[in-house]
Amino acid sequence: MRDLLLRRQATTVLLQGYEYWDRKRGTRPMPARPDLDPIEMKAFLPHVVLMDVLHDHKPGWPLDFRYRLMGSAIDLHMSRRFTGLFMSDLPHQQPDSQIWRNFSEVAQDRQPQFHRVPYVGPHKDFLSVIDLVMPLSGNGEQVDMLLSIVDFIPREINPPGR
Repeated sequence: MRDLLLRRQATTVLLQGYEYWDRKRGTRPMPARPDLDPIEMKAFLPHVVLMDVLHDHKPGWPLDFRYRLMGSAIDLHMSRRFTGLFMSDLPHQQPDSQIWRNFSEVAQDRQPQFHRVPYVGPHKDFLSVIDLVMPLSGNGEQVDMLLSIVDFIPREINPPGR
């Protein structure tokens, strides 16, 4: 995964987040939430999103996600605060959305995934959002949380060739 991140030009905070997750899992497929220590995550903590993965939480929804924590760097660039909200209650983040598909794949496959998507939000100085979504599991089998590291790629002010 580290090689893929380097080839896809992941930012320093994504690389730091992946290396931390990888170190915390050790020989296990994925670490558990209690393995994470915010003090150890200081360098990339403003870029962290923690999501609860909820199985059969709501009738008709075999899978749902709840925003448990959003880092300060992410909150600054969003159109609203998401902490505490369920994705099933947000029309633009339901199962037909890319973000839902991204989270569902990590919850199902139990493997980290790197994504780059166009930025949609109040700040027009960003071109895209990159994130690395990594699974967490209390029992070592079923994913019960997702740890995402999110960064914003700015538009070039004076792109080459202009």
